[in-house]
Amino acid sequence: MIKNILLSFATLLLIIGGCNMSIAKNSKWDKTFPQSDKVEIKKVSFTNRYGITLVGDLYIPKTLKKDEKLPAIALSGPFGAVKEQASGLYAQTLAERGFITLAFDPSYTGESKGTPRDVASPDINTEDFSAAVDYLSNHANVNPDKIGILGICGFGGFAINAAAIDTRIKATVASTMYDMTRVNAKGYNDTIDEQGRYELKQSLNKQRTEDYKNGTYAKAAGLPEKLTGEEPQFVKDYWNYYKTKRGFHERSINSNGNWNMTSSLALINMPILAYSDEIKSAVLVIHGEKAHSRYFGEDAFKKLKGDNKELLIVDGASHVDLYDNLEKIPFDKIEHFFKNNLK
Repeated sequence: MIKNILLSFATLLLIIGGCNMSIAKNSKWDKTFPQSDKVEIKKVSFTNRYGITLVGDLYIPKTLKKDEKLPAIALSGPFGAVKEQASGLYAQTLAERGFITLAFDPSYTGESKGTPRDVASPDINTEDFSAAVDYLSNHANVNPDKIGILGICGFGGFAINAAAIDTRIKATVASTMYDMTRVNAKGYNDTIDEQGRYELKQSLNKQRTEDYKNGTYAKAAGLPEKLTGEEPQFVKDYWNYYKTKRGFHERSINSNGNWNMTSSLALINMPILAYSDEIKSAVLVIHGEKAHSRYFGEDAFKKLKGDNKELLIVDGASHVDLYDNLEKIPFDKIEHFFKNNLK
């Protein structure tokens, strides 16, 4: 019984939370937010170090001059979302403020390639940020010495991990971040102990055997199609974003799909913030005052060193408010942070 309980818990955690260029203009607006008339958007593709082709939307200020080189920002997240959702909103807004921005789908998800589908990897998803930096560093209108990254939710953790390994990244923002490796290994508020984790691993490895025998990958539980009213508030918040017109997108795992159940194994076994205390570049951690995930951001910030690290707690904001609530997302602060550190 306890194995089944832990396995169900692990699947819930999965939901909550060389440059090969090709460019073509979007034929129609397919985002969950209104289109700006101040930026030009182009579909781009690039390849990561594992040979997986990633697809992104490049947002370029219409005020860009022919030979001008601007600072640039690569963005991804939330965990289980696509570039047409929150990361695209952030990218468009920051492009309006003078940056070239690239919102991309992580490996195995959205329009990006990689099989099997709907798989998470702490290594590959960190590499995805560096691959985006590869692309931006070679763009004719980007200053390669002025590149930052921004990760939302689970990709806030991966962004910090990328900053720890990639010295080309000069500034990092982690917004409403999750540490997906911590939450999968230890549960919310670190409530899974060593024995519980062992039983969870037993269940997940048994599932691996079944997946191989069946020739398919079992899927983790996703958000419910309807709410009963008995769910925790943070699940209701996720549902109200991913399952309604507000944030639904057909390619989003959290809106219209399920993670592979055994994705939890890699996340359990590889803590991504091991070397975050060695980051020398600037980092801004943003979290909501009322976010259930706030402790991830605060604990990540405590480990960072240097006087170029900042923590901002947004008054009255929940975790999901920082996906798309323009009254809560501190874009003025984010703009100032990047302009101050990408110069």
